[in-house]
Amino acid sequence: MVPADGNQILENENIKLIIFMKPKRYKHLFFDLDRTIWDFDSSALHTFERLFETYKLHDFGIADLDIFYQTYNEHNDKLWTEYRNGNLGKEVLRDLRFRDTLKAFDIDNEKLVHQLSHDYLYFSPRTVYLFPHAVEVLEFLKKDYKLYLITNGFEEVQHIKINEAGIAGFFEKMITSEAAGVKKPDPLIFSYAMQQCNTLSAESLMIGDDLPVDILGAQAFGMDQVFFNPQKQQHTESPTFEISSLIELKDILA
Repeated sequence: MVPADGNQILENENIKLIIFMKPKRYKHLFFDLDRTIWDFDSSALHTFERLFETYKLHDFGIADLDIFYQTYNEHNDKLWTEYRNGNLGKEVLRDLRFRDTLKAFDIDNEKLVHQLSHDYLYFSPRTVYLFPHAVEVLEFLKKDYKLYLITNGFEEVQHIKINEAGIAGFFEKMITSEAAGVKKPDPLIFSYAMQQCNTLSAESLMIGDDLPVDILGAQAFGMDQVFFNPQKQQHTESPTFEISSLIELKDILA
């Protein structure tokens, strides 16, 4: 017999023995979105293919898509670091990354900058790619846990992504850096998430792909973590758990 509290009761004529089942350690799971559930790189690459063809960038002297995309990523990564550190505004970042990319090819064309920025922001969150097993795992976890998102991504863009991908219903809330006023890895965003979701760090688990931002940020706050490492990159950190496929979450959290 298993009563409602989950404890097992074994009985015979003379003895009633209650075996207390260990409660689940976690109740609340916080997921990063980009490069954890949403396959950001596949989505971005296919969006750039569209941009390259639509605006005939070869005619501007850009040899091929790979060179253009690589150059963009170099500039975008630097600018995102500045944005994450609070040194750059969102609106500035959106155009500046394309302006700097085009300048690397000696292209000075503000109209093209605005067109690329607008179309990228429109098409990228609607070009849906999820990591393998994402939906299966969310369905599995939703039965026993409350699921949330915690992201540094632009708020309006992230909402489009989860709606277009059909996964919005899995999550109780999305915690964004814009709403929190601070970005991961700042421990204050994790504190804000605990307040918004009415939970404690001891009952919560952070799942993300970015070692400095997601994992070390949660660690500094005193929150357990799952490092999603599909490329199996080498590192010297000690996350609570490490996985290379989302399906492994079923073993950790069963």
